[in-house]
Amino acid sequence: MHACVKTVAFFGISTVEVDVQVQILNGMPSFSIVGLPDKAVAESRERIRSSLYSMGISLPAKRITVNLAPADVQKEGSHYDLPIALALLVAMEILSQEDIVNVLAIGELSLIGGLSKVPGVLPAALCAQSHNNIFICPAECAQEAAWAGDKAILAPKTLTALLNHFKGQQLLPRITPDKSQVRSDWIPTFGCFSDIKGQIVAKRALEIAAAGSHNVLMSGPPGVGKSMLASRIPGILPPMTSKESLEVTMIHSMAGMMDNCGLIMQRPYRSPHHSASLVALVGGGNNAKPGEVSLAHNGVLFLDELPEFSRMALESLRQPLETGDITIARANNHVTYPARIQLIAAMNPCKCGYMGVPEKECSRAPRCGQDYLRKLSGPLLDRIDIFIDVPVVKLQDYYQDKSQLETSDVIRQRVIKARKIQYDRYGEGKTNAEASGTDMERYLSDEARRMLLAFVDKSKVSARGFYRILKLARTLADCSESDSIQKEHIAESIEYRTGY
Repeated sequence: MHACVKTVAFFGISTVEVDVQVQILNGMPSFSIVGLPDKAVAESRERIRSSLYSMGISLPAKRITVNLAPADVQKEGSHYDLPIALALLVAMEILSQEDIVNVLAIGELSLIGGLSKVPGVLPAALCAQSHNNIFICPAECAQEAAWAGDKAILAPKTLTALLNHFKGQQLLPRITPDKSQVRSDWIPTFGCFSDIKGQIVAKRALEIAAAGSHNVLMSGPPGVGKSMLASRIPGILPPMTSKESLEVTMIHSMAGMMDNCGLIMQRPYRSPHHSASLVALVGGGNNAKPGEVSLAHNGVLFLDELPEFSRMALESLRQPLETGDITIARANNHVTYPARIQLIAAMNPCKCGYMGVPEKECSRAPRCGQDYLRKLSGPLLDRIDIFIDVPVVKLQDYYQDKSQLETSDVIRQRVIKARKIQYDRYGEGKTNAEASGTDMERYLSDEARRMLLAFVDKSKVSARGFYRILKLARTLADCSESDSIQKEHIAESIEYRTGY
């Protein structure tokens, strides 16, 4: 007897349809799985055998062959358990092929027939929707799958419940998105800018960075508020578009980090420790899982103590900062994840941290600062738009009344207004930092052009640096609601750019 059920293989957040083919023939009793399965797929034989036994079903004493087609695609993960079990039930004539002819299924089986949560449910559900298939997944993943569309979704808790549904004995309920569990407005979990006293220049620079999605490097002594400033940035960013939310959710789904809400509506904020490895930062491992760079997609990646990260890990950021994606190349896998991030980095001015602070700096200053900065390569620094010196908080700033300071909500409204101008110019979701630099030149006024060219001639900046100054100036113009880039916008952009 022959049977076939559809499932998927994952390549990043992309999917490839896989046919799970089962054949039962006379011969020596055996149960083999072919088609480039990994260890988790091969072990599904024992989980399936135990699950069926718990339902009172024994495998026939015959030769059972499971083929995962196409055979030249690597199959990884435990989500193949459910489609293999369904195909077996059809081959054993417990179910009919008509029951599963239009089905795409994923799910891991427990030893007693329960269905356990698996990663990648949302990408798989989107694949099922695009092919007009009925999608079957574990009950724990129901809300995640429901955001893929309005096609039929079945989310049983056990294999028995699914079998009863196909037999017509107890139908499974229709799954719809539970919007009461998801908030589309900003959730203030990151603190407020009004908590920060002083640091007027840094606050202004971070507002500009948020408006145009520019990369920032803050430098200053310990305890001046660099980490505190960075943690407040998500609170001034605009809400994600529906497309951005779907992309972020798919990445977190592949990483196995989804909760029961089903859709991520808040921009990610990732802050890995400086001891993080190259693989932890960019992704990889046996299954090429997404790393911190991809998990921060459409959000903020904060790297505190930037020079303390390994050189290889820092240099791996060049590609995502330039192209907005990260490619993980392995001997048996080649995966590309989205990684459109806003990099916010912080560092001390030197190893001891107090260069430039009277009575605290060491005897090697300023040489120690030059050596410390040398840990960061020129190409990496060239991809950063804004450099800020964060000084020691002045005594009079401690007497500031918090109620008189601007809140994150006030700043956020200005950022949203500037972002709307950019979305109208380039399209939904695209900012100045991602726009083509050559297109910016047409916005330059004559005075601004002369100032910019004079600076370039004197400082010998790279072509990338030239266009990053131009993009930052365009953001400054948008914040002041100016149609063209004026001299003062170029001047402020140059001031931020030459901070290191």
